[in-house]
Amino acid sequence: MKKIYPSAEEALSGLVSDGQLLAVGGFGLCGIPEALIDALIHSGVKNLTVISNNAGVDGFGLGKLLQTRQIRKMISSYVGENKEFERQYLAGELELEFTPQGTLAEKLRAGGAGIPAFFTSTGVGTIVADGKEMHDFDGKTYVMERSLVPQVSLVKAWKADRAGNLVFRRTARNFNPAVAMAGKTTVVEVEEIVDTGSLDPDAIHLPGIYVHRIVLNANPEKRIERRTVTNPTGA
Repeated sequence: MKKIYPSAEEALSGLVSDGQLLAVGGFGLCGIPEALIDALIHSGVKNLTVISNNAGVDGFGLGKLLQTRQIRKMISSYVGENKEFERQYLAGELELEFTPQGTLAEKLRAGGAGIPAFFTSTGVGTIVADGKEMHDFDGKTYVMERSLVPQVSLVKAWKADRAGNLVFRRTARNFNPAVAMAGKTTVVEVEEIVDTGSLDPDAIHLPGIYVHRIVLNANPEKRIERRTVTNPTGA
């Protein structure tokens, strides 16, 4: 099965459409599929529901899709770095399903494992639990959370072989493996493609069975979300 595509646009061709449920890997701007996000913009699809820990920043990452008004709803954990997100949400132009970070990770993991739902105590007694089924176990109340199974997942990895086996680099792994496993179709952007069999099996973080399409982006921008340095005064 041919998994490598010559461009991000071709990797998304025939996969994305209006109104889809998509998941995008990354944490802040760390480990985001930059080329695939740009290709999604160029595709012109709209009314998307996007699962991602956060929504990028103004003008970068998923923030670009907010500017082009292609996202109808976000399923996220943290969205505090994006003024356009804030504006659209407060104006009633963007739906938001707040999900605690650990719950979001488990909803994706469960989706990839074929588990339709699970119970957690996180969010009980808050708006997170509004309208959801509750159940008591051993005298403690839990809320039922449905798993997430996106139609398309967009993922960033460091290295892939031609069979789709993936290696992630340090903290850029973050949500990416769970996003990849959950998607019905998973498209991965990588910085290096190597021959099948050249990766140490013990170094592979995600097997190629979860990967359907691969595109090379050897030089992503990797923008830093917020740089904090020591004040040199008095040093």
